[in-house]
Amino acid sequence: MSITLADMYAGIGGQHPHPALATIPIQDFVIDSRQASPGSCFIALRGEHSDGHNYIASALLQGAVAVLAERVPEDVSADRLRPTIDAAPSHVQGPIIFLVEDSLASLQRLASYWRSRHNPTVIGITGSVGKSSTKELMAAVLRQRYSTLWNEGNLNNEIGLPLTLLRIEDHHECAVLEMGFYVEGEITQLCDLAYPEIGVITNIGPVHLERAGSMEAIYRGKSELVQALPKHGKAVLNWDDEWVRRMADLSLAPIFRYGLTPEAELWADDIESGGLEGIRFRFHHKLPSGKFDILYVHLPLLGRHSVHTALRAAAVGLLCDLSWEEIINGLHDVNAQIRIEVTPGPNGSTLIDDTYNASPTSSIAALNLLDDMDGRHIAILGDMLELGSYEETGHRLVGRRAADVADILITIGERARWIADEAIQGGMNKERVEHVSTAEEARDILEGLIEPEDYILIKGSRATRMEMLVASLSTAADS
Repeated sequence: MSITLADMYAGIGGQHPHPALATIPIQDFVIDSRQASPGSCFIALRGEHSDGHNYIASALLQGAVAVLAERVPEDVSADRLRPTIDAAPSHVQGPIIFLVEDSLASLQRLASYWRSRHNPTVIGITGSVGKSSTKELMAAVLRQRYSTLWNEGNLNNEIGLPLTLLRIEDHHECAVLEMGFYVEGEITQLCDLAYPEIGVITNIGPVHLERAGSMEAIYRGKSELVQALPKHGKAVLNWDDEWVRRMADLSLAPIFRYGLTPEAELWADDIESGGLEGIRFRFHHKLPSGKFDILYVHLPLLGRHSVHTALRAAAVGLLCDLSWEEIINGLHDVNAQIRIEVTPGPNGSTLIDDTYNASPTSSIAALNLLDDMDGRHIAILGDMLELGSYEETGHRLVGRRAADVADILITIGERARWIADEAIQGGMNKERVEHVSTAEEARDILEGLIEPEDYILIKGSRATRMEMLVASLSTAADS
């Protein structure tokens, strides 16, 4: 069953929708008028830099069948928004506008209503690093048996998660939902919409520390997922992370521990990274009898940090009664690893593109992957943002690891100077360290520097526009 105009009317609080509205399905919900298409519903939201109400006319021109808005702009004719409903009634002619006091609140109310009419097993995922890769790999595992929905891209906030919930259909048996965090109370709100039964915590680190204010605030915000779980649910906790361990006392749901320690119900050892050939390790799963299932695996995942991603996906697979054969098949889904891309670079080199975003933890993990490569190592590292009081310390930790791994280090941005300084203090030859302000300057330095069989890691926060450097180097590789 797909959502209809009648469902939408009821979901935002309307009474007794006209029967004809039940005959009109909504194909998609969009907040960008450029994505509107025939049969879609455009939701006009007010943002910091743009007001969606200014684009209602554009959405209607592209075939939107409905609009959720707080007002009708002057450039939209009222006639276009008054549908003609047959007296019979048999059909509706013309788009409909649903006028509400608050578009975002109404979107969330509608999503909650639609979620309440379905009963998939919802798995919520939060943490400082690794949410998106965990979501993708977990969905790959679960869809080996179940019809599975998961949020696309970064639709993990108070807008994106409701849009994902509106995609639930009757056939969906599981929904894997990444939940983002900036301030306390945010994850509680998302849980109130999604009703997760299984909650997965990846780790706790200083990502978004600038907004959250303190590590304790980040801990409290992330722990909201654990506290929202029902008694019949399960809290899947990273037992290698001291902050996450503390959450065990906050959950009404039973705990399932994972990590690299034999204390956990699911743990790994004998870890070997084969660079671009993937990782090898051994799973240990503690059975109710006290005995262990032990499996050796070789997975197409990049970097030692991917072992924790695999543990999380496998843990949820086990909790959802999948066999080890199904779990391993899902873990082999190469399309599930979306963050790191490996592509040819100039002059026979290889680019390791990890430009999605950056934190100290993820940057050190990327450097660890670079360290596994057989060849000369070039690290291009940019500013890491929103670290608050941890800003200098976090950059210097990355610089310390870069000194051990990189043969050539190029840093980009004001904050990344700390990376360069720490690398030199850590013993790296200062003639092999360059600091610049922009990605374009880094590209100029690389001209003539890259040799065959070099491995070039590119990592930094989005604001540093590192992806432009990747595009430039990839173009040079094709020429």
